[in-house]
Amino acid sequence: MIKNINVALIGNPNTGKTSVFNALTGLNQKVGNYPGITVEKKQGYCRLDRITKARILDLPGTYSLNASSMDESVVIELLLNKNDPDFPDVAVVVTDVENLKRNLLLFTQIKDLEIPTVLVINMSDQMSRKGIKIDIEKLKEKLNTEVVLISTRKNLGVELLKEVLVNYRQLSKAPILDTKTIDPAYFESLSRAFPNQSLYKLWLVITQDVNFTKLQRQKVPDTTAFRTQPKSYLKRLQQRETIRRYQVINQILKATYQVNREEATDLRTRLDNLLIHKFWGYVIFFMILLTIFQSIFDWSSVPMDFIDASFANLSDWTKAQMPAGILTDLITEGVIPGLGGIVIFIPQIAFLFLFISILEETGYMSRVVFLMDRGLRKFGLSGKSVLPLISGTACAIPAVMATRNIENWKERLITILVVPFTTCSARLPVYMILISLVIPDERIIGINYQGLSLMGLYLIGFLMAILSAAILNHILKSPNKSYFVVEMPNYKLPLLKNVAITVWEKTRSFVVEAGKIILAISILLWFMASFGPGKNFSEAESLMTEKFSQASLSEIELEQEIAAFRLENSYIGILGKSIEPLIKPLGYDWKIGIALISSFAAREVFVGTLATIYSVGSGAQETIKKRMARELKSDGTALFNLATGISLMLFYAFAMQCMSTLAIVKKETNSWKWPMIQLLSMSIIAYLAALIAYQLLK
Repeated sequence: MIKNINVALIGNPNTGKTSVFNALTGLNQKVGNYPGITVEKKQGYCRLDRITKARILDLPGTYSLNASSMDESVVIELLLNKNDPDFPDVAVVVTDVENLKRNLLLFTQIKDLEIPTVLVINMSDQMSRKGIKIDIEKLKEKLNTEVVLISTRKNLGVELLKEVLVNYRQLSKAPILDTKTIDPAYFESLSRAFPNQSLYKLWLVITQDVNFTKLQRQKVPDTTAFRTQPKSYLKRLQQRETIRRYQVINQILKATYQVNREEATDLRTRLDNLLIHKFWGYVIFFMILLTIFQSIFDWSSVPMDFIDASFANLSDWTKAQMPAGILTDLITEGVIPGLGGIVIFIPQIAFLFLFISILEETGYMSRVVFLMDRGLRKFGLSGKSVLPLISGTACAIPAVMATRNIENWKERLITILVVPFTTCSARLPVYMILISLVIPDERIIGINYQGLSLMGLYLIGFLMAILSAAILNHILKSPNKSYFVVEMPNYKLPLLKNVAITVWEKTRSFVVEAGKIILAISILLWFMASFGPGKNFSEAESLMTEKFSQASLSEIELEQEIAAFRLENSYIGILGKSIEPLIKPLGYDWKIGIALISSFAAREVFVGTLATIYSVGSGAQETIKKRMARELKSDGTALFNLATGISLMLFYAFAMQCMSTLAIVKKETNSWKWPMIQLLSMSIIAYLAALIAYQLLK
């Protein structure tokens, strides 16, 4: 019979916790949210031995159990609530071999909760290069637990960790610090009041605001009487606790941990002097971005063209194999084009996440955060705002959630409101198809115009976010100032396994989450485009045949006229025609108008919508790019020309166009006021930018 256990991975940020998680779970992992809150919940599964299976929970990074953010409160809530289904049977505290002293503060706190706790010292392959020596056996004795040296890069220690987890019941639960030594009188009183309870757990319940979430702490005593102490007094006790813990940690490390600084290299200092230089740092960051966007276009063009052609051929083949009828039309004109609108952009999405993952793995992204802090301060943001703005290149939803780490409410609100201007991966499909249509595939001094255009759109979005933040900074008043502290992780070569798992998970998430929306909307649009009210739709064939009876049209040309007339008089055509006057000044026709409306569900739906609309009744299937290139205005000129293309790209650069983001903004601000202001202002900015661009370029 299989035995299941819960394992919690806990650690400071930048200790390699994610690498340990990936080493244990591989691709057998999933990401969601904790019930009722917007904190990411990452879990995976691992077979420890023949009869033991572990559910690994990767908890948010935290420096201690003194919570200052919602992320940290989640860790405390879980460790205090034995009735929670995620409550760990064993905790694994992941530490960095270079910062063991600081990391052990969190370890001692968790062990004092009387939870079986394992200490994992990561990056052990760097010990000799850093001049570090650790007496593991003596450290085990001093900490009264198992200590495992791990190198995820060289896959060392992972199997030993699995063995320790299997035998977790043998781990000592004895605390490291006698809590009463913090303040004997106070804690003696607390102990008498609750004689059968964990003294340190009671202390955390008293001092921490662990009511951020909806998790229930059943069977945890009511310590209200002890909470009535002055906050300043409890704060002093917290500080005294930290001092006492570091006194114990110093004694332990003095006997077990040695560092020969002369053996450590100075490469990190030299790299930092260059990468966070107040001039060259920005130049290097700009060149890295330019390289990324050039590569996205150059590397993805071949697989994209192959996927595009394959789905067009699949539609033709399916139509030839199946009998004529409504089911065949649904599959060949609704389902297959809808799926093609998802799959075609997998190469670009994968390459984008590949580069982002590499930058994070190397430790460079933390340098970018530090570098940008100087410039963002004057616009009402801080360096902590850079993390949401950068993560917004993947998706605005986790980016908005990432603002929880910003303590100052004004800075947090401004960041939430401007994050959607950052170009997310959902905009990438729209940009790619439009750039390939209206920007020539030519180069100047080796730089591709199309890659340059894509980079320009990313920069425009970021600059609009900064400009909007400056305006909001003047409107919103706050007397509080915030201070920015960021840890610079060590430079390291990217771990290929971590990069591969990140690319796989992010790309799969895009395909699954966006795919469900695109496919559902594609099928709905097909029905709306295939049916319509009145005589014009039902008798389209006879009306068009009569109209062109005197014209010398070929059979194919007549079929195209019938299909176009039927589409205009379908339900979707009627809806599109009704909004056409509003969008015509932007250079759009009613078909683009339908795509704009449907893409409010998700921006990437735009391409899938056009793929479906252009496929309905079109006979032989073409690639979406060719079909869009052939689309004409009423005056016979190409619809997707430079003016229309630039107008559309600017519209999507600035418009909200994402209901999910609005929902998460409402949740984070606890009000519909801010998301509605956000939606209205971004829509006005997008409309005006698109209008000006089209009128100037047409």
